[in-house]
Amino acid sequence: MEESTAFIPAVRLMNNPDGTSTFEKGKIPTLKPMNTTAFWISTTTEFWEKNTHVAPRRQYVATLKGIIQFKVSDGSTFLIQPGIILLAEDTEGFGHSWEMIEGEQWERLYIPIAENADSFFIPDHKF
Repeated sequence: MEESTAFIPAVRLMNNPDGTSTFEKGKIPTLKPMNTTAFWISTTTEFWEKNTHVAPRRQYVATLKGIIQFKVSDGSTFLIQPGIILLAEDTEGFGHSWEMIEGEQWERLYIPIAENADSFFIPDHKF
């Protein structure tokens, strides 16, 4: 199979060594076979909205409908909307929160990443 040169925008939530959460913007290649375990669709917002929490596992979150603002430990925010993949890797520490910015319901697809599998995330800026 030919390597893909196309990418989709992504934002990665991750832990800092002190347990706080942060994020970085980047991209994920398209047409790349990824080692995932399952997927499901959710529209639930009861507990998670505005409550700080960690990701339950490493997973991709693909937004189907709605615009969501995420907030990390230092108060920094970013938007997720259809066409941007969220890579949730902040599985420990203080976590993140989110709130609806546009739309009545956040429709999303959760795709857990298999244990120890590569996420294929490429940061926009390497330090």
